[in-house]
Amino acid sequence: MSHKVHNNPLKLHSDDTASQELRLLMLYNDDFNTFEFVIQSLMEVCGHTAEQAEQCATITHYKGKCDIKKGLKSDLKPMQIALVRKALKAIIE
Repeated sequence: MSHKVHNNPLKLHSDDTASQELRLLMLYNDDFNTFEFVIQSLMEVCGHTAEQAEQCATITHYKGKCDIKKGLKSDLKPMQIALVRKALKAIIE
């Protein structure tokens, strides 16, 4: 008896794996925002402690960029928008 396997092209549920991948919210250095402003912004927008925010600001200053948050794109997008509205350069990668 021969059994044929039929591939069903219909999916019961769609998995958008790209939107479920973990991403990084990156902060890039600029020449006009103060350390204090960047630290305060990271605390307000990303929920960083003062120490975390200071470390991220320092890394950004010396290395040119820093990953400030890791998560799903849907979770990072509102933070990115809020940081950009504060004139900070933040990009989801």
